[in-house]
Amino acid sequence: MIAIIAEKPSVGREIARITGATEAKDGYMEGNGYSVTWALGHLVQLALPGTYGYMRTSGDNLPLLPDPFQLVIRQRKTDRGMVTDPVAAKQLRTIDSVFSRCSAIIVATDASREGELIFRYIYSYLGYTKPFRRLWISSLTDEAIRKGLSELKEGTEYDSLYHAADCRAKADWLVGINASQALAIASGTFNQSLGRVQTPTLAMICARFKENREFVPTDYWQLSVTLKKGDDFKQFRHVDNIPEKTEADRLYDRITTDSMATITKTERKRGFQAPPLLYDLTALQKDCNVHLDLSAEKTLAVAQSLYEKKLISYPRTGSRYIPDDVMRQVPDLLRGVIGMKEFREYGGTLDWDNLSTRSVNAGKVTDHHALIVTGVHPVMETLNEQEQAVYRMIAGRMLEAFSPACEKETLVIEAAVDGLTFRSHSVSMVKPGWRAVFNRSEDKEKDEETENKGTAGFDGSETVPVSGRSLAKKKTMPKPLYTEASLLAAMESCGKELADEEAREAMKELGIGTPATRAAVIATLFKREYVERSGKALVPTDKGMAVYEAVKKMRVADVELTGSWGKTLMQI
Repeated sequence: MIAIIAEKPSVGREIARITGATEAKDGYMEGNGYSVTWALGHLVQLALPGTYGYMRTSGDNLPLLPDPFQLVIRQRKTDRGMVTDPVAAKQLRTIDSVFSRCSAIIVATDASREGELIFRYIYSYLGYTKPFRRLWISSLTDEAIRKGLSELKEGTEYDSLYHAADCRAKADWLVGINASQALAIASGTFNQSLGRVQTPTLAMICARFKENREFVPTDYWQLSVTLKKGDDFKQFRHVDNIPEKTEADRLYDRITTDSMATITKTERKRGFQAPPLLYDLTALQKDCNVHLDLSAEKTLAVAQSLYEKKLISYPRTGSRYIPDDVMRQVPDLLRGVIGMKEFREYGGTLDWDNLSTRSVNAGKVTDHHALIVTGVHPVMETLNEQEQAVYRMIAGRMLEAFSPACEKETLVIEAAVDGLTFRSHSVSMVKPGWRAVFNRSEDKEKDEETENKGTAGFDGSETVPVSGRSLAKKKTMPKPLYTEASLLAAMESCGKELADEEAREAMKELGIGTPATRAAVIATLFKREYVERSGKALVPTDKGMAVYEAVKKMRVADVELTGSWGKTLMQI
């Protein structure tokens, strides 16, 4: 008998169907020489301080440094304190029974760091030494499962993945338990917690909130002139903002109804905006927050559901690239996408012979390739509203990623008026390329915002009268409060403000958390009542701000430190 262990019942039953294990038992499936069982998430966890004899919070006990760490069955919080989860205990007995009757084990938990940890902790807690092999797949289609079962890897090939996950779990324990107890002792309150990723994330939210609220706006002035040509006109803005009102008034008065403008520069440039990379989980969560108003946690839950329905590849990926062998499947997958009514019109314009290969780079694929749809075509009516919306996002992003670049033309005209330089800057779209897939106004870049009104055209060196002038008072603006989308971006790049997509990709190794855990970290901040929503903005509560003020100068709140730990774990 060969035992197979999956991470979730739904996945286990799919694998059981493929292997012929069709007889349903309590907590597993059996048949055709296989017993297929499943975990229910983390059935086994690192023991809490009480297991090591630490029964009360005391400074004399700190730091708590278990040696060795012990594993226990999953605990849950009750009025009587932490107790063993009976559901976890029952399923663990089932797994033990299945493993005891088998000659070999196939590991089919999620093909990720966390999935590896789930199995290894179960395997270690139950005390097994039987050999095991690894099923490593990126989708749950029948084809992918069969291919994975025919190409099983030795379990030892994933030892480094397990060690990285184990180190992360123990680091979380050491930082979280010790820091939380130290804070409790120092503050006299016992309903607060700190964490290796949780606290730096809270620090980013609180620091941005304070910066925003304490920001003192500064006045400045913008001077503009209007130049007329025939029946058309164009507005030009002075090249510099003017910080003082007296100076602004002086320059404004300098221009009269008799003033003439000489065109000194006319420059047209063609530029190309490359198609976006395919989604990883974080990029999907950001876009779903912006366009669908879904939280990171909800987006992950919906993506997981689509994965289990075989409609998309493994969602907890940190890569935005695919290898060459997957690229060979892309044309067929795209034909399925353009069969959707939303993309049918755009699909008729797609150049199949010149698909973009920007997202094709095997060297940048980590444990899993980027998020893509599978060859299984959904019956949209069977999906709920959120599943439909997220599936459209992923499918549309595939179309965008393999479409041609967006071609734009930038027109810059400069004019001299009474010794002052004015400039008109406008951007027009020549060929929309990938931008035509969704054609969303909110996708416009800053350089496409209309800075100057009017459509009049001017040639170099011509002189035209000034037909109007204006002076507008403006105020400097603070950095906006974090939304979930912008917080995810900040977590990905250790708080650095990076607008460029490639720069963000380069910073990924220094991010805090992982694509799979960032949603849970944000959810924890809400659960702890450290953070709340104000519209789309994330703002700290009084409780969250108090924690931040207590630890803001400590290393536990240091984003860069946590990011460097994450990078080290990736290298194990």
